[in-house]
Amino acid sequence: MHNIWIADDDEAIRMVLEEGLKSSELAITTFANGESLIEALNEDQPDLIISDIKMPGIHGYDLLKHIKNNHEKIPVIIMTAFTDMQAAIDAYGGGAFEYIPKPFDLNEALQIVNRALEENKLPAPKKISKSEIIGSAPSMQVVFRSIGKLANTNATVLIQGESGTGKELVSKSLHKNSPRFDMPFIALNMADIPKELIESELFGHEKGAFTGAVEQRIGRFEQANGGTLFLDEIGDMPLETQTRLLRVLSNKEFFRVGGDKPIKVDVRILAATHQSLESLVAAGTFREDLYYRLNVIRVEVPPLRERKEDIKDLTSAFLKSHADSLMETPRSLSQEALMALTKYDWPGNVRQLENTCYWIALMAPTDNVKLEDLPKEILEEKLLSQNSHSNWEAGFSQWLGEVYQSSPENMLGLIEPTLDKLMIDFALEKTNGKKQDAAKVLGLGRNTLTKKIQSQKD
Repeated sequence: MHNIWIADDDEAIRMVLEEGLKSSELAITTFANGESLIEALNEDQPDLIISDIKMPGIHGYDLLKHIKNNHEKIPVIIMTAFTDMQAAIDAYGGGAFEYIPKPFDLNEALQIVNRALEENKLPAPKKISKSEIIGSAPSMQVVFRSIGKLANTNATVLIQGESGTGKELVSKSLHKNSPRFDMPFIALNMADIPKELIESELFGHEKGAFTGAVEQRIGRFEQANGGTLFLDEIGDMPLETQTRLLRVLSNKEFFRVGGDKPIKVDVRILAATHQSLESLVAAGTFREDLYYRLNVIRVEVPPLRERKEDIKDLTSAFLKSHADSLMETPRSLSQEALMALTKYDWPGNVRQLENTCYWIALMAPTDNVKLEDLPKEILEEKLLSQNSHSNWEAGFSQWLGEVYQSSPENMLGLIEPTLDKLMIDFALEKTNGKKQDAAKVLGLGRNTLTKKIQSQKD
């Protein structure tokens, strides 16, 4: 017998669904709010969850996000009285199996429940786990070692890296390898929240605390209690909020906005930024004492341009993942197309590469992707590279003209020693002074190279 959990603050809805689904030999457990359902997940896991969106305490979308972050295999059906397209987009975008607008037909709801249970029996298509980090580059091995050393600890970690490098993936990996792995992982991006709402998001608020606070709201600290709170783009946090955060880190308690009752919490903090917090401290926009609180352990996530050897594996994985989600055959890249992706600098890092792979999966005319099938910005970069090569040739030609003007005879005899020296010095530098290796780079015999070096000294 399948076990179905229902979360809705409307008792009538819970009763209708419970009676309707019980008749289909389904075991039903109901919850009046999201908090009690999350608590129950620590003890047991259902085959399916049906949740309302607008509930007191944890919002339905936050509940959906928690389930997808921590219990990804459990399908979730979202119910809402909002029947606009945005509500559906938000539900599907958050990973919901299906979206049911209220009021709903009980028979239709039962069909959706049965479909969710049947599809959940099927083996899931192979795809990239949201917490999987791909990388064989030496700089990524440093990251992996840091995650390994931090396993089974509750240490505060500051994750530094440019936008799009995968800082949230690192934070999820740190959480899943910690003693809190089975507790909530809650993420909040400081840059996405209006400054006047950040404190309400973090600490929650009481009903009537400010204009528009029509009901009590549970903040991210309470949602993350016992687990991990990931504060992305911490450098964008306002100074007054930094002061409140510092008190929470020191005292492990806080007050909701408009509240007078202290709330105790046990939360591990992971923070991330693409900015230099040291520079922000020097500029007076980030508290120095908070900086030292957060910067207990630092993990540096390298930009993609510094780990280009990973581009082939990342591209292959992203193309496979997007093909699975689109139910298409995975695209393959020609050698020339892959070379263009490898040479591109990727200012948006791994996120930009993933988006590019999605574009290729949707827009490439054939399964075998050629250079000319790539997005415009990649082709323009390739053209700039070619122009750079042409500029080098033009500069060399101009230098030859200057040599000719100074001495119109025996040009090769004048130029060859200079070119020899430049190439030999370059080869020796790249091989750490090893003549035998340098000779191979230049395509010379070792004795020939030795003679050329000696002739330069004479």
